Amino acid sequence: MLKNFLRENIIEAGCDEAGRGCLAGPVFAAAVILPRDFFHPLLNDSKQVTPEHRAELRMFIEQHAVSYAVAKVDHEEIDRINILKASFKAMHLAVKKLKQKPQLLLIDGNRFTPYKRIPHECVVQGDGIYASIAAASILAKTYRDDFMIRLHKKHPQYGWNTNKAYATPCHRRAIEEHGLTPYHRRSFQCLSPQLELELTEELIVQEPLTAVP
Repeated sequence: MLKNFLRENIIEAGCDEAGRGCLAGPVFAAAVILPRDFFHPLLNDSKQVTPEHRAELRMFIEQHAVSYAVAKVDHEEIDRINILKASFKAMHLAVKKLKQKPQLLLIDGNRFTPYKRIPHECVVQGDGIYASIAAASILAKTYRDDFMIRLHKKHPQYGWNTNKAYATPCHRRAIEEHGLTPYHRRSFQCLSPQLELELTEELIVQEPLTAVP
């Protein structure tokens, strides 16, 4: 059973992100403040919940949370500042949007860049321990999935409606066949190492080096 809080008598916000390991699209993050008596039997780490149950949980969380917010950082900024910093920035943006200021942030993971003067606690696999982090994981995941499904309509050949831009074999094959879209993260290894080697060898054959006289 998930814990409802880490410390008594203070306002805690759970924070989590979705899309950190994807090859395309933004990284999303959510921050959620739950009431002390919050409970839903299906609430868990979003990766352990079916899509149908995630949709149900999202509605329940949005209806019963004291405050919640979702934010994103796009693929271009991910390439500029790196995915770790982008994930932290997305969490910062979500916390900033909360209607009630938290006194403590519960962060899923083992690292975080402090946000202003709000103390934080990093909790490894926190989305399976604290309800507020689990709720944040549900919101971040469902908002990002919806975003990628909309992008899928522009680029259906990549299968983002099902793989959500993770590095699945199907997604990598589509990249090999169709190339990169404007939404792919250039700083990620979108092509398989074997394909990159083949392309490099082909380029060397096509443009052989000439000796300098």
